[in-house]
Amino acid sequence: MKNSKIIWGLGVLLLFGGLIIYAKPNADQKKDDAPKVVKGTGTLLVPETKYDFGTISMKKGKVTHTFKVKNTGDAPVSVEKMYTSCMCTTATLFKADEKFGPFGMPGHVAIPKINIVLEPGEEISVDTVFDPNAHGPAGVGKIERIVVLENSAGSPVELKFSAYVTP
Repeated sequence: MKNSKIIWGLGVLLLFGGLIIYAKPNADQKKDDAPKVVKGTGTLLVPETKYDFGTISMKKGKVTHTFKVKNTGDAPVSVEKMYTSCMCTTATLFKADEKFGPFGMPGHVAIPKINIVLEPGEEISVDTVFDPNAHGPAGVGKIERIVVLENSAGSPVELKFSAYVTP
């Protein structure tokens, strides 16, 4: 009985070890699928970095706001990741007809790399959704949340919103 447990344990260990070795990328595999971005003079402009929903009611449910982000520089900029400051908030990025997300708070959901490239003059939209019911009855009062866009321009873009939540 004891020997069969040891054999099973070794079998499971070998199986997981084999999976790890199999899943590990080879050193000679090239990562050519990543977008090419010239670092330097790409600049992301956000005309409106803060939005106030005013007084909102839990009874009425979720509220949304759309932020615009534009590359005003003369080089491409890559938006690498996007995430929110709280689990009560989600954000979805739109570039032309493409949709990326929704994305949430790190630790509550996986935050994959987006790696979308904004060419000079190109604009994206970021739809933010705040759920005032996410924190339950204790979630009343003044709130402030942030959506962060990590990018190749070197400085994360923060889109902020606030509200006063009532029952």
